[in-house]
Amino acid sequence: MKESKVMQYPRFSFQYTPIAGLFILEKKPFVDSRGFFCRLFSCEEFKSAGLDKPIVQINQSFTKNRGTIRGLHFQLPPCTETKIVNCLHGEIFDVAVDIRKNSPTFLQWFGTILSADNKKSFLIPDGLAHGFQTLTDDTEVIYLVTANYNPEKEDALNAQDPTIGIQWPVDITECSNKDKAVRFIDQNYRGIKI
Repeated sequence: MKESKVMQYPRFSFQYTPIAGLFILEKKPFVDSRGFFCRLFSCEEFKSAGLDKPIVQINQSFTKNRGTIRGLHFQLPPCTETKIVNCLHGEIFDVAVDIRKNSPTFLQWFGTILSADNKKSFLIPDGLAHGFQTLTDDTEVIYLVTANYNPEKEDALNAQDPTIGIQWPVDITECSNKDKAVRFIDQNYRGIKI
């Protein structure tokens, strides 16, 4: 953990979390009578937080129902990815799980609420699995990603795995069949090498 708990920049603040490289971002919007303007990404400011790979993909998801879980997804080496997650409409409980081999926070998770109202984002580094639960109906999320999706390197953890023990804030109403089918990890799980 760094000495400073928050890094301040002109357009963002980066709040440290207990997991190395994982940041809660707070956008600093310009507000006037018309509404607001803010940045979702700034190469210079994000580089100071350790993001030194270019954004190569921008993805958007729409989820109809409150309580739905998407995840916990990640890409295997050499296709690991950093994600910047923003909630454009509604509210989500966004979660990252450290799966980096030999990390001091291995298999620990951290979650935060992202919403259109709080204008927070999550900077999720390589080697963390990611997922979220919708806390409202009709939720839209946008992800800025540093690696192109590779179906051969796709992997996941089960969002309800008791070894990880994520405390989802509301009852789970929906999850894809593919995500439900992911096996729980066992004592032999060692994570991924970054």
